[in-house]
Amino acid sequence: MFNDIGPLELVTLIVLAVLVFGPDKLPKVIQDVTRTIRKIRDFSESAKQDIRQELGPEFKDFEFEDLNPKTFIRKQMDNDDLGLKEIRNGFDLKKEMAEVTDAVHGRDTDSSSPSSSSSGSSGGRVDMTKKPESPAADARPPFDADAT
Repeated sequence: MFNDIGPLELVTLIVLAVLVFGPDKLPKVIQDVTRTIRKIRDFSESAKQDIRQELGPEFKDFEFEDLNPKTFIRKQMDNDDLGLKEIRNGFDLKKEMAEVTDAVHGRDTDSSSPSSSSSGSSGGRVDMTKKPESPAADARPPFDADAT
């Protein structure tokens, strides 16, 4: 609940509480706060139970944490029925990136790959730069009916 409060901030809050409420009223205030938190927690649990009862037996394993999109997606991605773990484990990102880097730099990594057999006259190098196409002299520019 208070994951982002550091030790210095906690000491500051305690000193401030002692100054505001005084040492004689502070235990009573702490008891009131804990009682209120306990009542809110009980109310929340009873509301969850009422919702589960109203949803019916088909939602008996429904968890309210599943309403959080991150939790829902994480739970679905860990599901073995989809076979995503095999796909994730079968994909080697370092190998794929090395192949792309070698192709960009013109290095031949695998002589049996189809891209190396159709390398052309550039000596195994592939020209990856974009060259603007110059339109023919009598060609009309493309017409976009939606733009007019």
